[in-house]
Amino acid sequence: MSEGLRERKKRQTRQHISDVATGLFLERGFDAVTIAEVAEAADVSVNTVYNYFEAKEDLFLDRSKSVVDRLSRFVRARGKGESASDAVFRELRELVEAVSPAIGLFEGYARFMEVVHGSHTLGSRLGFLQHEVLVDLDRTLREETGADEDDTLPTLVAGQLSWVHGTLMGRIAQRMLEGAEPGPASREALVLLDDMEAVLGEKVLKYAVRDA
Repeated sequence: MSEGLRERKKRQTRQHISDVATGLFLERGFDAVTIAEVAEAADVSVNTVYNYFEAKEDLFLDRSKSVVDRLSRFVRARGKGESASDAVFRELRELVEAVSPAIGLFEGYARFMEVVHGSHTLGSRLGFLQHEVLVDLDRTLREETGADEDDTLPTLVAGQLSWVHGTLMGRIAQRMLEGAEPGPASREALVLLDDMEAVLGEKVLKYAVRDA
């Protein structure tokens, strides 16, 4: 079903508010900008801002859902004969090889991370997002394998794969903050992925293989 006019206008309004807010945060820092200033700059009311965003940090991390369920999407889309780990590493390598902005490989990401590091609120939210990645993947692995509630293996596998994702994202952020170009940073990230895959055990690497 195609997007209706009402839904399209709501999506465009939400994106407009987020874009305006992000511009202000990048220019002045997260803590220095108020919701009232965002509303004024976006030419909407404060209530309208809160209708679209529950908290101020959601304005800056407005694409967080796509990060939280990223590994779960990879696992659900794994091919026949592929394990959960196979799918995660394959998809992450494809993003790195493509020098994808989705994982921070773009000019300007350093400033984005500077804003995050400059705000305790954003730093805390980013840490919570990493926890949400683990929880979401744990739930997906249980759904995909039919694991019992008291089975700890899905949680352990989710923990290892979310560690891979978090370590990759952290390393890319660090290199961009150090002034690296996206291309060289992506090549370093590929080596890191190889190193991380090499240290994982068979139980993780062979978990949740899709039937051929």
